[in-house]
Amino acid sequence: MEIELDYGRDGLRVTLPPEAEPTIIRKPALPVPGDQRAEVISAIDTPISAPPLGELAAGARSACILICDITRPVPNHLFLRPLVERLMSAGISASAITVLIATGMHRPNLGEEMAELVGDPWVLDTVKVINHDAQNDAGHVFLGRTARHDCPVGIDRIFIDADIKIATGLVEPHFMAGYSGGRKVIAPGVAHHETIRTFHSARFMEHPAATSCNLDGNPLHETQLEIVEAINARSETPVLGLNTVLDDQRNLVHATFGEIVASHERAVAFARQSCEVPVDGKFHTVVTSSAGYPLDKTYYQTVKGMVTPLDILAPGGTLIIASECSEGVGSDEFRAAQQRLVDLGPDAFLETLTVKSLADIDEWQTEMQLKPMRIGRVQLYAPGLGLGHDITGIDRIDDVSAALSQAIARHDDRRIAVIPEGPYVVPFARPLAAE
Repeated sequence: MEIELDYGRDGLRVTLPPEAEPTIIRKPALPVPGDQRAEVISAIDTPISAPPLGELAAGARSACILICDITRPVPNHLFLRPLVERLMSAGISASAITVLIATGMHRPNLGEEMAELVGDPWVLDTVKVINHDAQNDAGHVFLGRTARHDCPVGIDRIFIDADIKIATGLVEPHFMAGYSGGRKVIAPGVAHHETIRTFHSARFMEHPAATSCNLDGNPLHETQLEIVEAINARSETPVLGLNTVLDDQRNLVHATFGEIVASHERAVAFARQSCEVPVDGKFHTVVTSSAGYPLDKTYYQTVKGMVTPLDILAPGGTLIIASECSEGVGSDEFRAAQQRLVDLGPDAFLETLTVKSLADIDEWQTEMQLKPMRIGRVQLYAPGLGLGHDITGIDRIDDVSAALSQAIARHDDRRIAVIPEGPYVVPFARPLAAE
């Protein structure tokens, strides 16, 4: 039997060992709208918990639209032009509309990559498109600290100063914030580095509620909501959100628009139907991916695919992940964190994190990697990583099929779980019926 894992742009075909008894874990099929652009436009024209966009924008002088960076496959080409056209029709000049790329602390998207990200030459020719810079102190407005988790709040000045504020994104499981989209596009998307580094510190990351698909009591989610409240408190119009949900073929299957919290909640409720998949029991062998292009461009993003299936990985089990890693390990800061992990070992590395109020840039991803390492063995298929394998801290494999055979023999268990789409699907183990 052959299965195809999401890997790069073209996928990776893997022949399962003949002795394997696979459980293939996928999203259930969802109907794809015949006209995906029309689906988005319908959402824009029927806002949730907010007046129509044209009414809100009447008399406004400026607008800022946030979009995710290149690591997320958001269908910007479907909605950016309709949003810009409605803002211009309401009287806002094109020169006063900014599309701000919510990079968080990722690198900027420039040139051809920016054109691919925006997906519409008309938008690039009509309005400003720029990258957020989390380390530019003067480029942020500081709004105090959150009450619940004492996080400093600094947000990009362009977004704060805009009369109309719209955050757009993709709603999918997120391995620490529960779900992406909505409020997450603001923070960390266009937040100051101290804001980002605070709620990526160990007191947030090690919190038991900071897990995939969970919003209840999640300190990251709670902090993000407080940040939205702080922005709304100084704005005449509420922050708006446009959220999209995709199927496993990257087709748009759902869109919501309106007040940012309410529209996000509606999109999350829809996404849960397909992203959260109940599975019978746990497995000693799990094989997954980093969701293919663009998420698997770096090892940094690959860590997400290691964390999302943990509920079904049996203690002492083997987790195999395939990722193209076409851009290598990731940032210099992430490489440094990984080197410290290798040099110190997992326990000592974690001890260095728990004493910090501000996480070092990108070391939070290394901290998240500790979670699967605590449960079992992690093995990586990433031929493009080269010498970068030396600082992953996990096992390198050159043949997924062979690694599966070895895991089955090692655990004396033929059952394997296969998650082709990686972190976009989160399996949850339900108890096996008593025999």
